[in-house]
Amino acid sequence: MNTTNVPRIETARLLLREWREDDLDAFAAMSADPDVMSYLGGVLDRDESWRRIALHTGHWTLRGYGNWAVERKADGVLIGRVGLWNPEGWPGLEIGWKLARHAWGNGYASEAASAAMDWAWTELGAPRLISIIDPGNVASRRVAERLGMRRLREETFSGGVLDGLTVLIFGIEAASATPPSHASDPADHARAKP
Repeated sequence: MNTTNVPRIETARLLLREWREDDLDAFAAMSADPDVMSYLGGVLDRDESWRRIALHTGHWTLRGYGNWAVERKADGVLIGRVGLWNPEGWPGLEIGWKLARHAWGNGYASEAASAAMDWAWTELGAPRLISIIDPGNVASRRVAERLGMRRLREETFSGGVLDGLTVLIFGIEAASATPPSHASDPADHARAKP
């Protein structure tokens, strides 16, 4: 049951939905995986994973958008998070993704991020989106490119939570966005549900 104002979005294989307390086990497991977290600041313990779920939930409350929990429709398993991120001091409205290792290589990141981008264009009227990616994260760079994003610049941040971190910033303008690649025909495009 969705008791928040987070819209649900369905794609052919995925449900982007609100966060629930029972997501903790799966989210904590992926957040404790060194491979999953290698470009995301390092592994998290269970307590910090709970706080991240609360952080994502709070972002929805404060901004009216955020990261969705991503559930595979075939089996109801939480496979990650995808969505929009723009805390105070961030360089722009970011589209980001994090998937459990068992979900890698199936196109889920591109499918879910494409649906989230569509939502940002239509519901928020976002003029542009960025993705902040560690230079070594080749898989995420490929996802960004599949989404139609292009590399804008390399940047080393000073101050804030990204202080000293060198990243690649990818971006896309709303005007250059193409129809979602996760759908094979227009009838299959993601649909938001209240």
